[in-house]
Amino acid sequence: MHHTTRTRLMAATLLLVAGLTASACSKKQAPAPQGGPPEVGVVTIQPKNVTLTTELSGRTAPYLIAEVRPQVGGIIKKRLFTEGSDVQAGQVLYQIDPATYEAALASARATQGRAEATLTSARLKAERYQELVKIKAVSQQDNDDAQAALKQAEAELAAAKAAVETARINLAYTKVTAPISGRIGRSTMTEGALVTASQQTALATIQQLGTIYVDVTQSSAELLALKRNLASGLLRKGGADQTKVKLILEDGSTYGLPGSLKFSEVTVDQSTGSVTLRAVFPNPKQQLLPGMFVRAVLEEGVSEQAILVPQRGVTRTPKGEALVMVVGAEEKVEPRPIKVLRTVGDAWLATEGLKAGDRVIVEGIQRTRPGTPVKALPFGSKPEGPAPAQQQPAAPAKK
Repeated sequence: MHHTTRTRLMAATLLLVAGLTASACSKKQAPAPQGGPPEVGVVTIQPKNVTLTTELSGRTAPYLIAEVRPQVGGIIKKRLFTEGSDVQAGQVLYQIDPATYEAALASARATQGRAEATLTSARLKAERYQELVKIKAVSQQDNDDAQAALKQAEAELAAAKAAVETARINLAYTKVTAPISGRIGRSTMTEGALVTASQQTALATIQQLGTIYVDVTQSSAELLALKRNLASGLLRKGGADQTKVKLILEDGSTYGLPGSLKFSEVTVDQSTGSVTLRAVFPNPKQQLLPGMFVRAVLEEGVSEQAILVPQRGVTRTPKGEALVMVVGAEEKVEPRPIKVLRTVGDAWLATEGLKAGDRVIVEGIQRTRPGTPVKALPFGSKPEGPAPAQQQPAAPAKK
């Protein structure tokens, strides 16, 4: 009887231990991973021809500009233009009091008349003495004096004519005219003001705005890098289209008409270390005004078989080197150091480290480690972010 009771207690104990062991094993196996390797979004590298552009800042400048200054002095009697209007070359802008210049012209003409009369008398005397000296009726000395007097009278007449022309020009200068056609600005002098010949202050300024210059600056370092890339073959010139320039205005809008690149300075500005490039833009509606701050987009060249890597897939090492994660052999993650040249839109232009067909991870990088297997999916084939949690069944109500 006693032996049977002991046997039953031992069997119950073994059953309890076995139950606890099975329960512990089931608890350890509960959080077993499901679904296999993590999914990552990849972009397959496909080389393509890319036109590289550079955006440079600069300012607009008038195509033609002329400062109006008087060439004779006097009192301004009239201003004959409207400020801010368009004027034509040769149009009279100011009228300076011409009284003194008219008098000077009249005096010069009188002097010319007197010189002409003197010349007529001297010519007749010289011709007569030239005949008389042949028959010894006058001395050779008298004839020589008569010929000299004729030449002197001719010189005096020439000087009188020059004085008349000078007086006529000065009188014409009392009408201050526009040297070029264009838009005239404000007048710095009013009627009744005294002006002097070639004074420092301009009466007004005329600018031709139908065509306008855009002067932009490029650093000499960027220019050297561009020449080096062209020489190495990394870039090639884009042909005739390379001279086309696009313009971005101060408010961020794009100017509707393209311009053309004309030339680049051959010297570097020592104060700024930059080179000036000049482009010409049509300005029929005069939307561009001189002195505006603008940004010009110029084509540098064409990169053939360019490798573009999305910026979101590129990280930096502690040393600052660019690094991407690629899906390599056996679908395992491999770190790949690369060299990048510049940005093109939302991508980096890589020069070393990648080739056609490489699969770069751009989504789910935080869930990967080098050497671990992953499931590569084309980027964008599934929505980003964690999947919504599945609804858990309601717990049974307690009885």
